Amino acid sequence: MVQEDDLVEYGFRRVIITITAVMCALLEIVDTTIVNVALTDMRGSLGATLTDVAWVITAYAIANVIVIPMTSWLSQQFGRKNYFAASIILFTVSSFLCGNADNIWELVAFRFVQGLGGGALLVTAQTIITESYPKAKRGMAQAIYGMGVIVGPTLGPPLGGYLVDNFSWPYIFYINIPLGIIATFLTITFVKSPKYGEKLKANQVDWWGIVFLASFIGSLQFVLEHGQQDDWFNNNLIIFLSAVSVFGLLAFIWRESTYKYPIVNLSVLKDSNLRIGTIMTFILGFGLYGSTLIIPIYTQSVLGWTATDAGLLLIPGSITTAIMMPFIGKMIQKGVPQGYMVAVGFFVFFLFTFWMRNIITPDTGAEHMFWPLILRGVGLGLLFVPITTLSLSTLNGKNIGEGAAFTGMMRQLGGSFGIALITTFITRFSQEHRVNLIAHLDITKVELQTRIQQLQAGFMSKGFTPNEALAKAYQVLDFTVTKQSTVMSYMDIFMYLGIMFLLCIPIIFFIKKSKNIVNPADAMH
Repeated sequence: MVQEDDLVEYGFRRVIITITAVMCALLEIVDTTIVNVALTDMRGSLGATLTDVAWVITAYAIANVIVIPMTSWLSQQFGRKNYFAASIILFTVSSFLCGNADNIWELVAFRFVQGLGGGALLVTAQTIITESYPKAKRGMAQAIYGMGVIVGPTLGPPLGGYLVDNFSWPYIFYINIPLGIIATFLTITFVKSPKYGEKLKANQVDWWGIVFLASFIGSLQFVLEHGQQDDWFNNNLIIFLSAVSVFGLLAFIWRESTYKYPIVNLSVLKDSNLRIGTIMTFILGFGLYGSTLIIPIYTQSVLGWTATDAGLLLIPGSITTAIMMPFIGKMIQKGVPQGYMVAVGFFVFFLFTFWMRNIITPDTGAEHMFWPLILRGVGLGLLFVPITTLSLSTLNGKNIGEGAAFTGMMRQLGGSFGIALITTFITRFSQEHRVNLIAHLDITKVELQTRIQQLQAGFMSKGFTPNEALAKAYQVLDFTVTKQSTVMSYMDIFMYLGIMFLLCIPIIFFIKKSKNIVNPADAMH
């Protein structure tokens, strides 16, 4: 076995390895969100429906979540360096194929392959960075990796918006090609592989484990992504896949607990800090991806902003998080308890959601949202590195790689649950508020009659007949009610998110003290 210290790098080599790993993590994460702003253009040029085009996101997410828990096992089978390089090549080639797709289903198939390559990049990059730093500096290693993971989802929309507005949608995929080629070259030249024990023979591979994992996670991801538009459990496919997901989960747990060579080592979850960490990572994913989704949708659908403007709004908050990361890493190195930071982080997130709830209106400006989004950046900084380090702090050896795979998977799943629940509740709450608002519109009230007459007069002055002008006046009124009910539904979402974060604070009392002051992820994948 290679000693852990053999993988520690110094000077120039460590800088290059760090840049390579962060670049790969960024490639993967930016690609998760960059597509969102290009969906309309894809629909137009590929002649697809909105439901079809949603598969471009779903296919990538499903492949991602399936491959993340298997990453630790796969790097042990093929050697980490080979596996990492192969994943980058797969990601880069499929990016080229995505850009050249002739129809929507070709694009969806290539996105799935791209997701298989991309999922591996995240967890393996985290492991490579961590192992390249000596134990005392591993909090800092997590902070550097965290900068990529937090900034990535925010960079996607403005970059995607710029490329779509100035070039065309295939360029959101082509941009990966030069970066992928550079990353492959750097990986082959600089990254080392730890030596593992015996590799498994083909007949020892846990094929059933892979099948059960894919059916459980794949079905769950589909249900979460398509539940709202397919009317949840009134749809036979959603009911069927929910059942597949539950049975897949039970079969997967049974198989991994009883098979000699499991593809995912569940025994690592006996560690209480990792169990608490996976719950908190899930909630972090919920908050990170949920708020990354809700703010651009609100600014585009209610305020009428462009995709680029909506994306740019999130950047100052991301920069705040990136600036905080090294300081958080230093605080962990000095022994500040991560539990305290996490509690403060959840409370700061709670303050952000309540601030947002109080300022959003049908015509809120960017200046009103600037400081709340900076506060969100502070909250994410206080949560990301401490939760990651804390989850893995009482693990040792290759268990750390397995723990990192669990936290990576839970963050992605948390994001999927967050997006599914938020989109569902926005629709449900909007309908409720609309019904209530219409019930309060009393046509006998003078104010309402005056407003309708003013609107009617305005349309008549533009040459409409009195009847046409009256119909248009009612349309404007209807539009105003719809807009107002949508804004009220966003206010509700922010309130419930805030309450959820507040309720998470007591979880920190279950954290055990780690013997290692900082051992964030000495992940021996």
